[in-house]
Amino acid sequence: METSNVKGSNGNTLNEGDSVSLIKSLKVKGSTTTLKQGTTIKKIRLTDNDEEVDCKVDGMSVVLKTCFLKKK
Repeated sequence: METSNVKGSNGNTLNEGDSVSLIKSLKVKGSTTTLKQGTTIKKIRLTDNDEEVDCKVDGMSVVLKTCFLKKK
């Protein structure tokens, strides 16, 4: 299996199942929800794109850019 090149905002390598936190408040497209800065997200899933991860937040499945994530 290939090694992961997925990196968070601080340059740390992100792996499947890691916990991360948001470094910036983000609006969710198609929803009135805003994800607050500092929100912890558990069990991220890597995608085919090295700049995005898939995760669940408050029961919603969302795709987040890695530049807004910091490894816990």
